[in-house]
Amino acid sequence: MPLSQFLSSFRTAFESGKLLKCTLSKPTSAAAPELKNIYLRPVALKKGLFVSFNFRFKTRDEVKNFDLEESLERLEAMLGKEFLNADLLTPDRDFHLVFSKTGEPVLSSGKASHQGGADTAHDRTKRRLLDPSAPWLHTLGITSAKGQVRADAQDKWRQINKYLEIIEHLLREKPLPPDACIADMGSGKGYLTFALYDFLTSQMGLAPHIIGIELRPKLVEFCNKTAVSAGFQNLQFISQDISEYRPERLDMLIALHACDTATDLALAAGVRNHATIIVAAPCCHKQIRKEMHAANELAPVLRHGILEERQAEIVTDGIRALLLESEGYKTQVFEFISTEHTAKNLMITATADGERRQEPLAKVEALKKGFGIREHYLEKLLAE
Repeated sequence: MPLSQFLSSFRTAFESGKLLKCTLSKPTSAAAPELKNIYLRPVALKKGLFVSFNFRFKTRDEVKNFDLEESLERLEAMLGKEFLNADLLTPDRDFHLVFSKTGEPVLSSGKASHQGGADTAHDRTKRRLLDPSAPWLHTLGITSAKGQVRADAQDKWRQINKYLEIIEHLLREKPLPPDACIADMGSGKGYLTFALYDFLTSQMGLAPHIIGIELRPKLVEFCNKTAVSAGFQNLQFISQDISEYRPERLDMLIALHACDTATDLALAAGVRNHATIIVAAPCCHKQIRKEMHAANELAPVLRHGILEERQAEIVTDGIRALLLESEGYKTQVFEFISTEHTAKNLMITATADGERRQEPLAKVEALKKGFGIREHYLEKLLAE
């Protein structure tokens, strides 16, 4: 059988040290939501040689390591059911397994497309999305004069790099025009604003126009001076309330850690200006918590303040995602970065698909009724 032959070739390649890479692609509806493909490679751990499974989702990667037998079991369970294509690369030959719409597998092989030995290193050097020697990183206090990340800035450095990984994933799905117009609402000291400009220009080859919007004049003055010294000609910071910002064009809206309803103001601006991509990391959730009086089965649980607070956060951001979906966006809500590095760790991303929907609004009404909420602030802004 083709599947058995493919698995046998995988075993032989692994045991002989000739497994270079294996890719599972063309996911079916049975695969995990947002899972695009899986990359497999050998990895040397303390306990021996394992197979590393890199699950590539649209906005994140998950890596898990399995021994050979468990890897073969997982491959057998997934192929033909969750994934319809598999490519196995060795220095001798390439093997291709394809399942038809009726579930019939076909195995073929051809000349090797890759030579050399397998890279089994556990901690492979990642492709840098940002050069730590960039002068602006030193100006903002992230790195030393020698371009080394400061010990007290490690968490911020991780946050910056994770942010850029998310942006890179989003741009695979929804590419921006070369001269993209981007607004970062509530840009603060500009860590992520500068990182985004640097990444889009040096790594993505774009020539974006980015505006950081921040109320505090001193921070705006500082960031503008830093942008000039870094040679970032199309990066500008202005002192303005985000509710008053009216751009002529907006391709991407960023709002990271805008407090409470400021996040809603930013999301509404993104929708109003037809932004293709919206990225928000909410901070504080006071509006819904003040209104919330649960009238559902959770009421006995929510009498505890800490649980009510956490539930208010979930309801607030859940309704935000639904309202964005009603306006023609495809949304995702996920952990931005581990709480080990920052407590403000939730992120909402939305990419325009142009399909306005009524079903999410019905769900919003049901949530409001169940939790005794009169109105969500973003709902009010969108209605206006």
